[in-house]
Amino acid sequence: MKLDKRKAEEEFFKILMRISALIVMSSLLLIVGSVFAKGFPSLSIEMLTETPKGGFYMGGEGGILNSIIGSLYLAFGATVLALIIGYPIVIYMNVYAGKDSKRANLIRVCFDVLWGIPSIVYGAFGFVIMIFLGIKTSLLAGILVITLVVLPVIVRTIDEVVRMVPNGLFEASYALGATRFETAFKVISRQVLPVILTSVLVAFGRAIGDAAAVLFTAGFTDYIPTSLFQSAATLPLAIFFQLGSPIVEVRERAYASAFVLTVIILLVSVISRFLIRRYKKFKV
Repeated sequence: MKLDKRKAEEEFFKILMRISALIVMSSLLLIVGSVFAKGFPSLSIEMLTETPKGGFYMGGEGGILNSIIGSLYLAFGATVLALIIGYPIVIYMNVYAGKDSKRANLIRVCFDVLWGIPSIVYGAFGFVIMIFLGIKTSLLAGILVITLVVLPVIVRTIDEVVRMVPNGLFEASYALGATRFETAFKVISRQVLPVILTSVLVAFGRAIGDAAAVLFTAGFTDYIPTSLFQSAATLPLAIFFQLGSPIVEVRERAYASAFVLTVIILLVSVISRFLIRRYKKFKV
């Protein structure tokens, strides 16, 4: 009787897990499918290769090349900067301060709080600092604020995996005469490289899809920025402005812009998975 109860519980949770997985997969397919169905018919070479011309947001000619380039600039710059800042913090918490030390746990709590802060608050904070320093909206300001948004994502994602690295690996490295620095960047980094790539993917996806923070800091322009001190357009804001138009053709372009943004994120995801698999084969 007891065995039958256990089997029934196991079957119940198997069904529950399958339903949960089906809901997640169905949600993804529904989102991608709806964006594709509404956006692809309105997509054209002109939209991908040209910047907006006069009256673009009122149904005029042009494209969203400025928004595509601006989003890539901003997301790539913020992700790289966040990784440069965040990874040494992870190393400090787990190698120098100690995995379960009070200092490391306090830093984790701070990053957990930062992770939960809405991006619009980061945007408002950056806007206040910009006013205080007399800085105008620019690509650089957007990169700095988005770096703050994605920094907790990178730090906490990598940190959780580094904490699971066996202490024996640290001890073996120290026993062979390696310093803490060598252990961190030559031993531990190789073990967690797939997680680093994953965290970069997650951070890039959040960075390229953020609209609230860049609205206050990066601004918006119809031109491709050629300097860090120029304003930059982004796809989320382009979608927002087009959806607010009373013209049907412009709203259809918004779905095309959303389709482009979705494709970029999917491509980044596929490429990252490919790199992770190549690394694992090479490691073996």
